[in-house]
Amino acid sequence: MTLQRRYLPDMRMLLTFECAARHGNFTRAGEELALTQSAVSRQIRDLETQIGKPLFERVRGRVVTTQTGRAFLAEVEALLDMANSTMRHVTAGGQGERILAVNAPPTFAARWLVPRLSGYLKHHPQTRFDISTRRDVFDFTTTQCDLAIHFGQPIWPGAVCTYLCSELVVPVAGGALLNTVVRDARDLAEAPKIHQTERPHLWADWFKRAEVELSSPNEGHWFEQFSLTIEAVRSGLGYGLLPRYLIESELARGELQIPLDIPLSTDNAYYIATPEDRADAARDFRDWMIAAVSFRPLA
Repeated sequence: MTLQRRYLPDMRMLLTFECAARHGNFTRAGEELALTQSAVSRQIRDLETQIGKPLFERVRGRVVTTQTGRAFLAEVEALLDMANSTMRHVTAGGQGERILAVNAPPTFAARWLVPRLSGYLKHHPQTRFDISTRRDVFDFTTTQCDLAIHFGQPIWPGAVCTYLCSELVVPVAGGALLNTVVRDARDLAEAPKIHQTERPHLWADWFKRAEVELSSPNEGHWFEQFSLTIEAVRSGLGYGLLPRYLIESELARGELQIPLDIPLSTDNAYYIATPEDRADAARDFRDWMIAAVSFRPLA
C-alpha cells in the first residue's frame, strides 16, 4: 500500500482535535490530555495548517467546529475508533488464539447471546470474543467486525445476510399483575399496558391478531428498549409484549408469567450479517448460532 505521507497527521494531533471538539474548550481538552492550553492550541494550528482550512471558530466565547471541522470530526472519530479496535484485537489474543468480533442489539446480546457463549467456547477454546452493541447498519470495511446480528429485513450493504430466526412476542405480566385472572384478550384491552417506543404499533397489531378492537391503542407507559420494558413489567406497571427468549430466566423464577399464550409474529426477523469479502471468517460461529436456535420461529 502506497501512502502519501504529507496527508498523514500525527495521531496525537487527531486525539487533541477530537477532545477539543468534544469539549468545545481548549483548556478542558488540555486537562483531559494532560497538556497545557497553549499546547492544545499549537497542535490545532498545526493540523489546520496541514489541512489548509480552519477547524474551529469562536461563537459567543465558545470554541465550535466549522463546517470543515464537523465533517473532519466524523472521519476522525471513525479513524480513532478503528485504531482502538485494531489495537484491542491485536493485544486481546495470545499465541494461537483468534479474536472474533461480534455485534448484536444490546438486549439480544445480554439476554440471549452472552449466556450461550460458553457453549461455543467448549468446542472453540482458542476464541476470544469482542462483543459490541451498535444498533445501526454500519460499514464492515471501516469497522472491526466479523459478524453482526441484525433485526429487520435482510438488507445490509456489503454484507451477506443469513436468516437466523423470526420473532414472536407474547403478553407478559409481573409484579402485582401476576395473580390477575386474564380469561381472554378482551381482559387486556382495558388493562394497563407497557409500550415500546421502537415498536409503537406492537399492541395494536397483537389485538388485531386476537380479533379485539382497541379503543385507545397508545394509552399506557412508554419505554425505549426491551430491557426497560422488561423491568417495567417486572415492577407491575402494566402488561408488556415480549419475545419469550428474552425473559427465560424471569419465567423460570416465576417473576414473569404469560397470561395468554397468543403469540404475534412480527414483520421483521433476526439475520446474521457477514462481510462479503470475508464471509468465511465467522462461518463456524454463524453455524453454531443457527444450531443454537433450536426452534423456529423464536419466541
